[in-house]
Amino acid sequence: MKNILIFTPVIAFFTLLIIYIAEVTDVLLLNDERLETSFKVEDNKLILNWKPLFYPCKYKVETVSRSTGVIPNTPEYHKFIEEAAEENSYIVPTGAIPMYYLISAYGITGKIYESPAVVANPNYPEPAKPVPIYHYTIDNPASLMPFLVWHSVPEAVCYEVELLSAPPEIEGGISLSKMFHLASTQKVFTNGWQADLRPYQNQISIYWRARAMGFHHEPIGEFCKAEPIIIDVTKPMPNCPLINDFDQMPNFREPLYPVYDWIPLNAKAAKYEVELLDHKPPIENNTQPSSDSLWRQTTLDTASCYDEYGRPFAGDYYWRVRALDDKGDPIGTWSNSSRFTVDAYEDGVDVAVFGDSISHGGGAVSYSPYALEYSYLTYLDFLAVNLSRSGDTSHTTLERFDTDVLHYRPKNLIILTGTNSLRATNIDANAVISDLGEIAHKCRINNIRPIFLTLMPINPVNIKNAFHTDTDPNWHEKLNMINEFIRHQQYYIDLEPYFYDIFNTKLDDRLSVDGLHPDIKGKMMMAEIINQHKDLFTK
Repeated sequence: MKNILIFTPVIAFFTLLIIYIAEVTDVLLLNDERLETSFKVEDNKLILNWKPLFYPCKYKVETVSRSTGVIPNTPEYHKFIEEAAEENSYIVPTGAIPMYYLISAYGITGKIYESPAVVANPNYPEPAKPVPIYHYTIDNPASLMPFLVWHSVPEAVCYEVELLSAPPEIEGGISLSKMFHLASTQKVFTNGWQADLRPYQNQISIYWRARAMGFHHEPIGEFCKAEPIIIDVTKPMPNCPLINDFDQMPNFREPLYPVYDWIPLNAKAAKYEVELLDHKPPIENNTQPSSDSLWRQTTLDTASCYDEYGRPFAGDYYWRVRALDDKGDPIGTWSNSSRFTVDAYEDGVDVAVFGDSISHGGGAVSYSPYALEYSYLTYLDFLAVNLSRSGDTSHTTLERFDTDVLHYRPKNLIILTGTNSLRATNIDANAVISDLGEIAHKCRINNIRPIFLTLMPINPVNIKNAFHTDTDPNWHEKLNMINEFIRHQQYYIDLEPYFYDIFNTKLDDRLSVDGLHPDIKGKMMMAEIINQHKDLFTK
């Protein structure tokens, strides 16, 4: 018995030694393996599966996106999140841009395998086309007014949706069907549309498909494959907007000034009303406003609402939306409620971002700051709290410093404001410089490191097309004066040179549809430039 007790630790030692040698030397040639992967959808969740390695191990999956390739010395991929996985399965985080996944295996000694190639998310095919989220089958039939919903196509300003009596002659492409066309619309400005199928309820079959378009209705990719719609005429028709939370980016962090997005009703809605609560509504989909709502706002925008108040206090919040007619009377019921959480920052924050809509987020005309793929904070290599507010001039940014910044006690404040002042004819460069100087002073007396970003060029023609407003013809001279001031600050990051067109005169058309807000590639570039100056935040 004593010999067995002595022998057992020896066996364990040599077993561990063999495992150590096998893992460190890769004698089992694990790194020559290529995992067989596949995707499936369950309950609207995308699941990545793979054939396990023959060696017992645990797995992790990194979710990444490709970098722009424009900014020198930037890694090929930006990592959003890394999570442990089941033996051979992983629920993919939602996203709104092409995502890729890197699978790693871990043994006793640490990482023993990394897949030699990333796995691409199938919801963002090439050529670009919408991928349907809702499917109306025999087991899940549609009403006569169903919501058709798809994964958003990056940079799409609007979509064209076509109803057909049968699959088109040729799938894909950019042309409407000549033989089976029933109806179509190009007035869809978000990744969903409530179809009215009542005129076609006697059709033997109904199909739908969608394609993405740019600002001038130029095609972005192709139509998706036509989807059948199985109808149950007895099924109740939706009579409230649909919360648009389908493609939220990983690591969603609520900005100080929330924005609320939905898919509108295909009804005679003249406006929409949003209600904010600090608790879940006692009754979902009712018709009455809550007596204890924190805030209610009516908007003429058909798909989003900007909260004019900052929400700095930690806790869970709930919001919902309903349609109103031109008299202000409700159409149908309130939507389902949606929850968001404001984090507590009891010890302050390392980095906060302070500025106007360029930092608040949004782009490509149709996307609000709720769409975090249009926020440069999404692509930073470090966490930052977004204290920006759309519509700010440099002076209104300054005016809310004490209330909005000091609450968070940031160690570092990234500052980008003045672009709205730049294009305004009644604000000169010296006024912007004075505002920026006062912001810097307020930072210093509160032990905050101010890190300024130089203003980027703008594009007056695109601004006119998108917003129907003129730009100060002296904007470039103002830009030079303001950026010269910024470049004399102790801490600054120079964005300006990277955003000009080939003639070095204005913001590149390819980076901004509306001439003011950089779109996804532009926001990625901003983050990639800032990431190369991370040492500013650690000095």
